[in-house]
Amino acid sequence: MPDRLTRRVIASGLFAIVLHAAVVAPAAAAGDAGRQRAERFGIRLLEIPENRLDDPRSHAFIVDHVNPGTTFTRRLEVFSTSPERQHVNVYPAAARVGDEGFTFAPARTGNELTSWITLDRSAVDLPPRGRVPVTATVAVPATAVKGERYAVIWAEISSASPGPAGNVALVNRVGVRAYLDVGPGGEPPTSFRIGGVTAGRTVDGQPRLVAEVGNTGERAVDLEGEVRLSEGPSALSAGPFRGTRAVTLPPGGHGQVTVLLGHDLPAGPWRFRLTLRSGRVSRTASGTITFPTAGEPAAAANDPSVPALVACAAAAVAAMVLLVVNLRRFRRRPLDGEAA
Repeated sequence: MPDRLTRRVIASGLFAIVLHAAVVAPAAAAGDAGRQRAERFGIRLLEIPENRLDDPRSHAFIVDHVNPGTTFTRRLEVFSTSPERQHVNVYPAAARVGDEGFTFAPARTGNELTSWITLDRSAVDLPPRGRVPVTATVAVPATAVKGERYAVIWAEISSASPGPAGNVALVNRVGVRAYLDVGPGGEPPTSFRIGGVTAGRTVDGQPRLVAEVGNTGERAVDLEGEVRLSEGPSALSAGPFRGTRAVTLPPGGHGQVTVLLGHDLPAGPWRFRLTLRSGRVSRTASGTITFPTAGEPAAAANDPSVPALVACAAAAVAAMVLLVVNLRRFRRRPLDGEAA
């Protein structure tokens, strides 16, 4: 059980921070932006279960599987890099994983998981460049049904700023995600598969690889990608190139993982090796690619122009076939003296 496991302190950087929102006045002054930069703060995990030390996701997020009726704790830390004192509110709020990825509910909206989470404090007063620990206790009811739940533990600073219509709330919050699976027995499997991989370019011409991915397991995945290129023009190799953003997929979900490559890469052909990871699970795809010429669109299954062109071509072919058939069936009326 997680509450019986030995835990260790993680002396790490800002692994788990998710910047959610900064609501500012449209005419905010440059001084406001400078103040926001000075009021940098964050929240991070201080411990993880011993049986998840080899899981990179557990270093950033609360990721666990427990039986109904289990109670466990996680120690977090709210910290500041500001030279001024800061008052920070901390609270759990609802989240979900769907087609849009990991999304946060507005404000302090709750869900089933947040009703199980209790924090030992609702706010902290941070000294200049200070840090304060916060303990989250998760009490899962004995009647909880099987399934994975999602939430986020927020650290939030609110202030007021003069705007064109009066005071406008400035809200900055960062948080640690929670992925909690509940059910008897062992943890459900985590798995995903890589489908087609397409070479293309961004609007400004930067080469990229786009992989179609499906979550074939029973837990949400946070996919991060890495690409290595070899056997290119003049036997060149390049990489590794790492994706800049993780893609979250729910069980049974599908999505795309994009990895941007070097601006100055030759078009190819190249041998590629794409590795995607979510926690302890990794998958690899390889093949040969050639990047399109800058300005030339890459063929993609989700390009809305592709089905239209195919439909037009199919219609044209059908019309030609029909015309040929009708010509063959057409018989001229015989002229005088001509055999029928």
